[in-house]
Amino acid sequence: MAARTKPTLVIVSGGWHVPESYEKLTAALQSDGYEVLVPRLPSTAPVRPPNADLSTDTEFIRSFVENLVENGQVVMAIMHSYGGQVGTNALYGLGVKARSALGIEGGISHLVYVTASAGLEGSSLETIGVAEDDQDVVPLVFDIAEDGSCLSRDFRALVGPGCSDAETDAYISTLVRWNSRGLWQPLQHCAWRDIPVVYIYTAADMMLPLEHQKTFVENMEKTGVKVQTFELATGHCPNFTATEEVVRVINAVTP
Repeated sequence: MAARTKPTLVIVSGGWHVPESYEKLTAALQSDGYEVLVPRLPSTAPVRPPNADLSTDTEFIRSFVENLVENGQVVMAIMHSYGGQVGTNALYGLGVKARSALGIEGGISHLVYVTASAGLEGSSLETIGVAEDDQDVVPLVFDIAEDGSCLSRDFRALVGPGCSDAETDAYISTLVRWNSRGLWQPLQHCAWRDIPVVYIYTAADMMLPLEHQKTFVENMEKTGVKVQTFELATGHCPNFTATEEVVRVINAVTP
C-alpha cells in the first residue's frame, strides 16, 4: 500500500505571535515529514499606529492559502487563538470536498482550532463564547495603547506552565504588539460550515477558559457540524508547552 501524502500545514498565528513563536512546533512537525508554513499576520507588523486588522489578516491568509490550493496542494490549517478568527473568516469555500465536486484538485482538508476562536457570522472576539457580564475584562487582560496597539498584561499567564522560566522568557521575547481593533471586528464568513473541523481544548487556559472553548464547539455542533475534539492539560500556548501532544493530534487527523 502506498504511503499517504501528508498535507501542507499552514499555521495561522494568534495575536502577538509571529513565525518565530512557532519554531518549536514547526521543528517538531517538520521532523515528522510535514511541510510547515507560518505566514506573519499583517496585524503584527512593527508599524505604529497599526495599519492592519482582521480584514487585512483575512485577505492576506485567504490569498496565501488560495495560492497553495490552486497549485493542487492539500492544506491543513492550524489556527491558534486569534488565528481561529482569521481562518474562520478567510478560508470559506476552499475545502477539498467543495473543490473536488467541481473537479478541482487541492483544498483544505481540515480546520484545526488550537484553543482558538470559532464564532458565528457577526460575532467578534469580544463576544463569542463570552457572557455579557464578562465584557469588562478586556481592559484587565489587554494593555491597549492610545494608537490601538496592545500587549497582554501577563504574558507568563498567557503562555501557561510546562516549560522552564528561561524557556518561557525566550518564548515571550518573540511576542510583539498586535492591533487590538481585531477584538471588536465581526466575522463575515464561517469556513467551518463546509470544511472538517478539529478542536484542541486546553484545560488550564487562563486566556480562553475551557468553558468558552467548549461553547465554540457546542455552537458549531448546533448547526449540524461534526467536531472532532482533543483535550490537553496545558495553557493557552500548547504549541510551546505541549508540542509533542499537538503533533500527535495532527498525526491522528492527517488524511
